[in-house]
Order: sequence, then structure tokens, then C-alpha cells
Amino acid sequence: MQTILQQVLILLAAAVVVVVVFRSLRLPSLLGYLIVGVIIGPHALGWIHTTQQVDLLAEIGVVFLMFSIGLEFSLSRLVTMRRIVFGLGGAQVATTMAVVLGLALLSGTTWQAGIVLGGALAMSSTAILAKLLVERLELNSPHGRQIIGILLFQDLAVVPLLILIPAFAAPPGALALNLGFALLKAVVVLAVLLFVGQRLMRGWFHIVASQKSSELFVLNVLLVVLGVGFVTELAGLSLALGAFVAGVLISETEYRYQVEEDIRPFRELLLGLFFVTIGMLLDVRVVVDNVWVSVLLVALVVMKTLLITGLARLFGAGISVALRAGLALGACGEFGFVLLSHAHAAGLLRADTLQPVLAAMVLSMLIAPFVIERSERIVRRWAASEWMTRALQVTNIAAQSLAAEQHVVVCGYGRSGQNLARLLEQERVPFIALDIDPHRIREAAAAGESVVFGDAARREVLVAAGLLRAKALAITYADTGSAVKILNHVRQLRPGLPVVVRTLDDSDIDRLKNAGAAEVVAEIMEGSLMLASTTLMLIGTPLNRVLRRIRETREHRYSLFRGFFRGISDEGEDLDHEDQPRLHSVTIVAGAAAIGKTLSHLDLNALNVEVTAVRRHNVRTITPAPDTCIEEGDVLVLLGAAGDLAAAEIKLLQG
Repeated sequence: MQTILQQVLILLAAAVVVVVVFRSLRLPSLLGYLIVGVIIGPHALGWIHTTQQVDLLAEIGVVFLMFSIGLEFSLSRLVTMRRIVFGLGGAQVATTMAVVLGLALLSGTTWQAGIVLGGALAMSSTAILAKLLVERLELNSPHGRQIIGILLFQDLAVVPLLILIPAFAAPPGALALNLGFALLKAVVVLAVLLFVGQRLMRGWFHIVASQKSSELFVLNVLLVVLGVGFVTELAGLSLALGAFVAGVLISETEYRYQVEEDIRPFRELLLGLFFVTIGMLLDVRVVVDNVWVSVLLVALVVMKTLLITGLARLFGAGISVALRAGLALGACGEFGFVLLSHAHAAGLLRADTLQPVLAAMVLSMLIAPFVIERSERIVRRWAASEWMTRALQVTNIAAQSLAAEQHVVVCGYGRSGQNLARLLEQERVPFIALDIDPHRIREAAAAGESVVFGDAARREVLVAAGLLRAKALAITYADTGSAVKILNHVRQLRPGLPVVVRTLDDSDIDRLKNAGAAEVVAEIMEGSLMLASTTLMLIGTPLNRVLRRIRETREHRYSLFRGFFRGISDEGEDLDHEDQPRLHSVTIVAGAAAIGKTLSHLDLNALNVEVTAVRRHNVRTITPAPDTCIEEGDVLVLLGAAGDLAAAEIKLLQG
């Protein structure tokens, strides 16, 4: 007989190993938890069996999931997206439930179980899809908004379904009475909590927050979540419904974001445990022996994909947008498991019905990331208008950049991109900016700014933006994967073009430099330098010493900050000693001794001089390779002390 401690240790050990593997493969962690449950559950290795304690922890995980949904509940957001949320989202849930109910009745299942099954299969995974959309930079794309709108309605639809499930479990004779009584209780309890609780919540949180104790604040959040859940459970509803209401109450206060951050660790851990318990319910033998699982899986994914694609088309979406939304939402989600577990506990679903459905839902979630990864190929193959849409996008970009010459291509027009654009405008440097946020583009274009819709990570978009005529390219958003794709395109199409890349910290600097970035600007490092310089000056450190420290730090990370071109204004400054490294340009004139020789053969390093760049035919190559052969007309940018630079110039020109 295992103790609860042994069970917890097995759960933790298995979860850590599997989730590490899944994160290494860049797959959602929630799928890893499902696999853990399948492997260690009673139907596979049998290392652990469901117990009352494990089930309680899993139920608390669902409570915190519903609480998070309540926190994100925004009336203004629902009003803004009302056509997608209540129109398209409502149609998707209602149609899916109707189709499943009809099939359930044909198979001899009760209508109560058919409604619950329909609701469960109508759900898609908010946790997985939101994460994938953010990673793929598609959250604000047309199909991203369709997906998020449908997911919002699915999340809201869980609430009435959780109220109906206990009523459905009543005897047939008392069903109507119990159903009406359950709805009446729900209306009364929710009305009291929302109207009375809303007035109390803000004041109470203000009292707790005024104590300035983080642990007291977290304890209060836990008390509110579980306390409101307990009230709804006493009223014959569910803990999860109470947690949703608690989230809605707190979302109306100014403490919403702090609460969301504080409960994140609890939510992720307990939600992971819930997925483990769901995986433990899956009997692998059912998947292997029962051919209906495969049939149900294919039918489920195909039906939902076609249904959502068709509904999106009816609501005015283009075929490519509709098909992308359908492919993303074809799999099932975590709230489907919540509904199934409640229905199973209430006795609405038999084990022989639950197992095939559960197996198909788990398998659909496992294949979801792979379907989304290949959705672009599927859309291009089956949506003929996709090629026309892309061609129009490229044509629009090319029309904007047609007159541009020696311009800067700005990839990303967020805050950093817009600040860069302001400085370029002040210096009268032409630029064209690329972004994939339609709302931002409409606002900026209306203001007369040179920004167009286009994914900078695509080769044809960069060519249309005038990459072959550009003077430089700047990647202003911090996404290393996308930046590497852009750098690869630049290296193939325009080798030698200087590319500046923004990143959050210095962990990816080497990778980006190896991919061809001329310079990588790390936000955290630059912020730290400004913080350090301000602190040093406030404590009385001389300005020249502060500047020297900052320059030395930058030289260590940024090659372009190493040295400077000396001017008259630098005379007499503390930074301008004779042995201080500086930059110096040397033009290789006709008859120069260096013509025809490689940099390695010239061996300027022996003179303590480094060649930081070579400019040839107006193309500047940063950190040239040792086998670079010097030609007449080249301009070499040298870094070194004054005396060493003079010796190097003599060697280059006279030999």
C-alpha cells in the first residue's frame, strides 16, 4: 500500500522527466503531463492509482484554471469582439453539440449524456493554442482573432454546462424540477456574489494590500478562490463555478494583474496534476484493441475542422483564414476533460462510452501541435486564394518600396521599431517597416507612416521590401527564431548587408552573430548599463571614469562600440590617450602593396591592429573572414592605437 508521499514523489519524478523532454522538443508541457498520467496510471505501468487525495488536488487544479479564466474575463473585450465571440463562437459550440447529440441518440446513448459529450467535444485547448499563437506571432493575425474569439465563447460555455451536469444526474421524473431548481439557485447565488461581492472585494483587497505583505496577499487570494468555491458548492453548484465567479470579481479591481502573477505557480502545478489524473483514466489497451478509437479520432478532428471552417466562411472570413482557424480548433481541450470528469462522477457516462471518447480526445490534443505546424502547407495546397492573397501582399509591399533606394528595412513596428523610425526620419534616412499586426498598420498608415503588412521572416516579403537595394536592416522585435530566419535570407540574397538585431538579454548574442548579425543589442544589458552609469554619477564618480567603464563593457560585447573615429572635438578629453584604441579608415589606392593579398597573409594582428570591416562597392562587411582578398578601391576600417594604426597603414600601402 503506497503512502500519499510515495505517490507524490512518483508523480513529481515522472512529471519532471517527461516535461523536460517535451520542452526540449518545443511541445506544450500539458501534453507531457497527459503522457505521464498514461504511463504511470493503473492501465499501463500501474505505479500509481487514483486516490481521494490525488483527485482532490486535481480538482483544485481545475478550480485555479477556472479562476484564471474569470480573471481574464473582460466585458469591454467581449463587446469589441462580440460578433466573433457570440456569433461565430456560439454557432460553433451549438452546432457541434447538436451534431454530437444526434449521433449519440442514434447510438442509443441518453440525451443527457449526448449533451455533455457534445459540450466536451466542442471545446478546444485555450492553454495550448494561446501559447502556440504567441510563439508563432499570430495572436493578432486575422485567423488568430477568430481562434481567440471562439475560445472565449467555449470558456464561457463551460459555466452553464457545469450547472446543468448535476441536474442531468437526477432521476427522470424529477429532472425538470431539479433542472429548474438548479438554474434558479445558480441565478440567485451568482447575483448575490456578483452584486454584493463586487462591492466588498475592492475594499477588502485594499485593506490586505495596505499591509504590504506579499505572503498575506497570496493567502488572501487563496482564501477568496476557495471560499467562493465553497459557497457555490454548498449551494449545490461546483467549486469550479465559484472559482470562475471569484476571478470575475477580482478582474474588476486594480489588483487583477498582481493576483494573476501570484497564482500562476499554483495554477500551472495543479493544472498539470489535473492532466496527469486525466491521463491515468486512459486505458491504452482500448486504443490498441478498439478500432473505433481511430475512427472517432479522425471523425472528430475532421468534423470540427470542416464545421469551423464552414462557419467562419459564413461569418465573412476568407477561405485561408477560415481553414487556419478550423485546423487549429479541430482538436479537443482541457475543459472537455473537466466536463467529462464531472459527468463521470455524476454517473452520466458509462465506462465503455467514456474510454473511447477519452482516448480520442487525448490523441487529438497530442497531434494538435503537429497539425498547426503544418497548417501553412495545408492552406497553400487547398486554398487557391491563399496564393492570390500573398501575391497581393507582396505587390503592396513592392509598390511602397519601389522608389526606395539606400533605405533601411525595419522588421517589426512595435515600440522599438517606431522609436527607430522617428530617429531615421529626423536624419532624413528613408525606411520601410514590416509588421503583421493589422490594427497597428491601419493606425500607422493612416498617420502617413511608411509601414506595410508583411511577415519579415518570409523571403519574398524581404525582396519586395527592397532588400537588394537597402542600406541596412533592423530586426526590432525580440524573437531569436524569427531573427535567425531573416538573417539566413539576408545571407543568401544580400551577403554583407549590415543587420542589427534586438534581443532581450545576451544569451543569444553568439547565435545571432554566427547567423550573420552585424550587431546584437541586448535590452537587459543596455538597461543595466544606464542603471549603473546613473548610480555611479549619483555617488560622485567622475563622468569620464563612468564613460570609460561603460565603453569597456560595451567593447566586450559589441564589436561596433570598440574604438571610435577621432575628431577635433575629441582633443583634450580623458578618453583620448595615444594608446586608446580608435577606428581609422584606409582606402586601398592603385598600386598599394596589399592588393591581391588576404587579411591572414597581411597579418595586421602582429601590429596589434584589427580589421573590423571592409567596404567594397558600397557594401560594408562586418568582421571580414581571414581569407578575404584585398582589391583596389577597398576601404578597410582598422582598430588600434594611434602608433599601431600608422604602422598598419604603411604596411597596407607601401609594404
